[in-house]
Amino acid sequence: MVPPKLKQALELFKSLPKELRSQVLLEYAAKVPPPPPGVELERVHECQTPFFVHADVEGGRVRLYFHVPDEAPTVKAFAGLLREGLEGESPEAVLEVPPGFYRGYGLEEFFTPLRLRGLEAALLRLQAQVRKALTS
Repeated sequence: MVPPKLKQALELFKSLPKELRSQVLLEYAAKVPPPPPGVELERVHECQTPFFVHADVEGGRVRLYFHVPDEAPTVKAFAGLLREGLEGESPEAVLEVPPGFYRGYGLEEFFTPLRLRGLEAALLRLQAQVRKALTS
């Protein structure tokens, strides 16, 4: 199950002409703020690009933090898409997102299969952090 905000972002991406999709990805990359001081990020080792994530639950809502180097704009765009679609959702909604949620929306055109596996690993890592936050 894909939460409405994430589905809306994916549908918008899919509806765009191919030449505009890369521009939209760069806009998502620009929306990833640096994590606040003191937030401990976990590296997603399955990603070729240094990709660091942190998920927490505050007031019954998921908070997401990322760090991806600016030199990796497409990977940072994926982080931006996750943030756009999952920030503020309930933990249950985040935990229901399937790893291949992006399939069929045109994102496969911008990522190699190896990179997509790493990005799926990032989602799984976030979900594990949400589970841990719920039991802490």
